[in-house]
Amino acid sequence: MWRYILRRILLQGIPVLLGFTFLLYLIITIAPGSPVTHLRGVPDLDTSVIAQREAQLGIDQPFLIQYGKWLLQVVRGDLGLSFDSARRPVLLLIQERMPATIILSLSSILLGWGIGIPVGILSARYQYSVFDYLITFLAFVGISIPSFFFGLILLYVFALNLNILPAGGFFMAGETPTFLGYIRYLALPALTLGLSNIAGVARYMRSSLLEVLHEDYLRTARSKGLGEHIVIYKHAFRNALLPILTLMGFMLPSIFSGAVIVENIFTWPGLGSLAIQALNERNYPVIMGINLMFAVLIFLGSIIADISYAVADPRIRYE
Repeated sequence: MWRYILRRILLQGIPVLLGFTFLLYLIITIAPGSPVTHLRGVPDLDTSVIAQREAQLGIDQPFLIQYGKWLLQVVRGDLGLSFDSARRPVLLLIQERMPATIILSLSSILLGWGIGIPVGILSARYQYSVFDYLITFLAFVGISIPSFFFGLILLYVFALNLNILPAGGFFMAGETPTFLGYIRYLALPALTLGLSNIAGVARYMRSSLLEVLHEDYLRTARSKGLGEHIVIYKHAFRNALLPILTLMGFMLPSIFSGAVIVENIFTWPGLGSLAIQALNERNYPVIMGINLMFAVLIFLGSIIADISYAVADPRIRYE
């Protein structure tokens, strides 16, 4: 197993990350506009002052030199300094915002699995029932509706009309943090981000379990007199879970990309709102640092999904 993980990192992970960062740095450097003219609070500057500040930031050099210097910094564990007036380390900015994004992303995953799997199992058990048709319809709606539109609906209903949940943010100034407070502030953004996960997991769980329910070993289990509850939850569920583990590796990119939009809708203080701000300001180091972190987390998620195969099915071994 360890040899497999090491091969994945050396032969797949590092080349993919290098290619991704190279293309991303190329795209943001050829985009129109200068980071100097896009920084907040900077007045209109003449051409000579803009050129001087670009030289100070090192963005007047050719693309390959800029990328090479950034890559050497990353190898040394340094993501560089932000282009804003404070010139704060990018790693420090990410460390400040990362916990909020991780909390939101994990909450959406827990919602997706905690609700989607039981609902998918019940939908498969009662196939072609009214409940099955209702779940199928709601799942298609959940997959199809954009997260930003669903988030605005939740804001309108629960924050503006009913006024039972906060419209955004993460604890007001002077407010004492409590567990119930965390739940209240997290509820709307987590549900918005987790909607497509709930719908997707429910649909995959239903179809996967329906395929497994017709296997010969389950007919044998029923012929031995085992109850349907034991047949499904003890024997069928574990094998039906394998496609869901595959889905987990594909869910991570959509979760992190969706978090960028959801965090801005609910003014959630995570990496998503920082990424939008960095894009508006053409803040190259912050953009590269955030996307590098997302890429690493997504790659680690795919490895975790592969390892989960072997845990769920002892017949699978990685040599």
